[in-house]
Amino acid sequence: MEKKKMNLYIIAGCNGAGKTTASFTVLPEMLGCREFVNADEIAAGLSPFNPEGVAIQAGRLMIDRIIYLLKEGETFAFETTLATRSYVKLIRQAQKRGYFVTLLFFSLSTPEQAVARVAKRVAMGGHNIPTDVVLRRYEAGLSNLFQLYMPVVDSWSLYDNSDCPAVHIASGIGGDKVVVHNAEAYRLLQEKYNKPEEGENA
Repeated sequence: MEKKKMNLYIIAGCNGAGKTTASFTVLPEMLGCREFVNADEIAAGLSPFNPEGVAIQAGRLMIDRIIYLLKEGETFAFETTLATRSYVKLIRQAQKRGYFVTLLFFSLSTPEQAVARVAKRVAMGGHNIPTDVVLRRYEAGLSNLFQLYMPVVDSWSLYDNSDCPAVHIASGIGGDKVVVHNAEAYRLLQEKYNKPEEGENA
């Protein structure tokens, strides 16, 4: 009997980078993944008029769902800004269970663009995130991407989603084999974020 192939897809990037929009296209159509765990969507389901008020509860439910899917050996994806370091442990647990972990990171050219994207989303009825949180997550997410997550995942791809279509900056196998598609953009990001810094822990 052929062994079941288990994939874990991490859809990452700063607030406003278009992670959720990309996920609804990339996951079912290109990757054949039907299970997408998203704390924002969970919060909206719990409290449609005040999702910010149930963010902590939604985060806990997201983790519970991830743990359940890992135990069941299901292919799934989840969304994150990577501003937290806590997913490193989860990735290693998944790999021990036989999962192939793929990270797709959608960046924006500046933190100000992230703030503007969130403001536009709020104007259209979407959920708000305080500006200081958006800025902190922007920096922490990129730092953690280079320093923590690129070396530990099985495969990763980095995109600049500032314009449509997104620009593929680089991809790699763990922290070793890297294929650079946009040398200047990758160099600038490496110089700024691939150095020891404190990431956000929440």
